[in-house]
Order: sequence, then structure tokens, then C-alpha cells
Amino acid sequence: MSKAQEKSLPPMGNEGSLDPKKYYNKDQLIKAYTQMLLIRRFEEKAAQLYGMGLIGGFCHLYIGQEAVVIGIQSAMQSQDTVVTSYRDHGHMLACDMDPRGVMAELTGREGGYSRGKGGSMHMFSREKNFFGGHGIVGAQIPIGAGMAFAHKYNNDKGVSVSYMGDGAANQGQVYEAFNMASLWKLPAVFVIEDNQYGMGTSTKRASASTEFWKRGEPWDIPGREVDGMNLFAVREAAEWALERARSGEGPALLHIKTYRYRGHSMSDPAKYRSKEEVEKMRNDHDPIEGIRSYLLDNKMASEEMLKDLEKQIKSQVNDAAEFAQVSPEPQESELYTDILIDN
Repeated sequence: MSKAQEKSLPPMGNEGSLDPKKYYNKDQLIKAYTQMLLIRRFEEKAAQLYGMGLIGGFCHLYIGQEAVVIGIQSAMQSQDTVVTSYRDHGHMLACDMDPRGVMAELTGREGGYSRGKGGSMHMFSREKNFFGGHGIVGAQIPIGAGMAFAHKYNNDKGVSVSYMGDGAANQGQVYEAFNMASLWKLPAVFVIEDNQYGMGTSTKRASASTEFWKRGEPWDIPGREVDGMNLFAVREAAEWALERARSGEGPALLHIKTYRYRGHSMSDPAKYRSKEEVEKMRNDHDPIEGIRSYLLDNKMASEEMLKDLEKQIKSQVNDAAEFAQVSPEPQESELYTDILIDN
């Protein structure tokens, strides 16, 4: 058995035994629920605007995966940094980026985070330590390793959290980044959001091994498999990975098994899976409904309170959608800004 295998934790399988109160008090859990619901309603509104022709280009929704980013983000510290792929709206909102600015970027307006020039896959917020969605599969992982190097160099006790999909887990540059991160014991957490499909191909057909949590073993990076539809399971795993990275032990790998309810992008009819499969996941494993039930069953919230919360979130999302439509389009002069010219 290798050194990495000795330190790796096996697939969890014990989510039912988790004590939620260890990770969230009442107010914190309500906040996490609110954030997850905001992501869900925001993405539903984005789908609506896309259908109306108000959002162009590619648009990849995060519906179904909300517990992943909120579970991790709730365990992070203010100096930590985030980089992700093109399925990025949920990560932006989890980083507390303004829904108005995110939605306006989707519609290509001046009020967007990249002033309407980046669209769905390319917006950033230095203020919120969010270093972008990236359209090239796996390209963000070396960037995340570089951010981890910066944390170590500056000795700011920060951790770089880099998200990728299951499809990116087969890209070569990912393993080059793993090697450097482990070699230099960088404060990095690599997260594989395994939503079961890389575009229209199931992981079982695309990957010789679907035990992605073992992918770091050749570089002595311990991994953990996590139920991504369970907020508490994600939070527990996130605390382990972040503590390891922050303490100087080096990077950690989280293989988070989740599920997207929509197609790969808005242009994908998702005919490669059955409606019954999607309905079963929504009915039996929905992460938001799971937290809603927990709040009600433990008398942390009432039906009336949660209905009021739903109304507030819908109002916030509608406001963002309105702003995204009335914000002016970028001036032509913006074509010549933010351009690097190499002489």
C-alpha cells in the first residue's frame, strides 16, 4: 500500500450518522438554506431569460448541485480563494457576489461583473476572491495551484479551492498541477464535482476508473468521496480538506458525487438519460428539500417563515433580472479595454 493510500480516507458512506449541529447552528443553517435556494431560483430565472433570447452564447446551470458549493464555502475563511469551470453562477453567488452583477453579465450589460464582455463563463471578482469561471475544460486547475502558491508565498494562511467537473478529471494539465501542488505542499483543495455526466457521456463510459477520489494517490494527495446531495456530508469533508491544506500538510482531493437536473448547457436536451432517472434524483435526493425538511422537523423554522423566505428570494432574483435588462449595453470603447498587448 502506498503512502497516499494509507492516508486516504475511504468513501464516506456514513452520512446518516453525521451530527448537523456540529457544523451549523440554527442561524447558520438557515443562511445555508437561503444561499442554496437563491442559487436554485437564480438559475431558474437565467433559464427563463435564455429562453426569451436575452442571454446569448453558452449557459451552464447549477441546478441540483447547490449543496456542494455552499457546504464548502461555509467552511472557508475570508482570505481563501476560489476558481472554477464554466458552470460557475452558483459559485459566484456562494462567494457573495451581487446577483444583479452576475445576471447583468449574463445578458451582456455594462452593469455586469466583466462589464458585459465576459458572459456566463468569464466573470471575476477580486473583491470576493473569486478568480473566475473558465471555459476550457480543466484549465482552471493549474491556475488554482498558482493561487495556492501565492497563499504560501505570502504566508496569509489562505487556501485555494479549485473546482472541476468529472470530465476535467481526465485532463493532463490537472495531474501536472497535482504534482506541483504536492511537491511544494501547497495549501490547495481540489474538488471534483461529479454530476455523473461529462456533457452527454456518463462517467462510466468515459472514465476507466470512476473512483475519482483516488486520482491524487500517485502524487501523495489523499482523497475522499462525498455525498454531494447532503450538505452536512460536504461540510464535514470540506473541514477535513481545508484544515489539512491550511496546516501545511499539502493539498487534498474531494470527489463529490452530485447530480445536475438540467442538460450540460441550455442547448442540451439531455436525451442521453431518462426522465425517470432525473425525477428519482429530485424526489429522493434533492439537497434543498433535504435541508428544508430538517429545518421543519427540528423546529428551526416554520412553514410560514420558509414561505416568506421564498418570497424574499424570488423578489431578489426578479430584481436582478430587471436590472440585467435595463442596464445599458457596453460602450464601443469597451472593445479596447482590458486587452493585453504583447510587444
